[in-house]
Amino acid sequence: MTILLEVCVDSPRGLQAAIAGGAHRIELCSALGLGGLSPSPGLVAAAASSPIPVYAMVRPRPGDFVFDATDLAAMHVEIAGIRAAGLAGVVLGVNRPDRTLDIDMLAELVDAAGDLGTTLHRAIDLVPDFPAALESAVDLGFDQILTSGGRLTGIEGADILAALVAQAGDRIAIMAGSGVKPANVAELIARTGVRQVHASCRSPVAVDQPLEVALGFRTEFEADTSAAIVAEMLAAIHS
Repeated sequence: MTILLEVCVDSPRGLQAAIAGGAHRIELCSALGLGGLSPSPGLVAAAASSPIPVYAMVRPRPGDFVFDATDLAAMHVEIAGIRAAGLAGVVLGVNRPDRTLDIDMLAELVDAAGDLGTTLHRAIDLVPDFPAALESAVDLGFDQILTSGGRLTGIEGADILAALVAQAGDRIAIMAGSGVKPANVAELIARTGVRQVHASCRSPVAVDQPLEVALGFRTEFEADTSAAIVAEMLAAIHS
């Protein structure tokens, strides 16, 4: 069984590291520390020549996934830019105030994406009814759902992920994410039956720049995508 490894990155350097490590697909974001926001035009342009498929996050602001008309307008512009750059797909997610999926807004965004690939992101981890949300994602035409089963990590949500895989069949792919590491990815696959996994494959970066930290330009704890961890993840998957 072939397992696809998607690596989320938020910098040109991270993009190159994920490719060098052997990732099968990229989720392109900015601000992974905030759960991932829409990538900048410069980062989108840098990803346009990627030898592997790149799906770009469409999330115009941090915070919840309850978007208004202003947010929606921004997302349309972002999708148009992603299409113009020639990337492979987009990553979408919208909730209503009651945390169910906002079917109307998602339908509009999927329509705007057209023939681009589509991932429903972890906005689904907030929904009160996973089976109903999965059926909505199928009806909307999403290619895959990124989820931890509504838990903090994919391992904690393994039983729910397994149920989603069974319900989905061949209609839509379930991609397990959150806390996926070389040490647990084989267990996650075995317990859930997923054929796609999502990970940041990041390693800590030492920050010895107290002035930059004090001025708010950097944080004390940073991380970046590691080609070695990507390769280690693939080795664990193949084992």
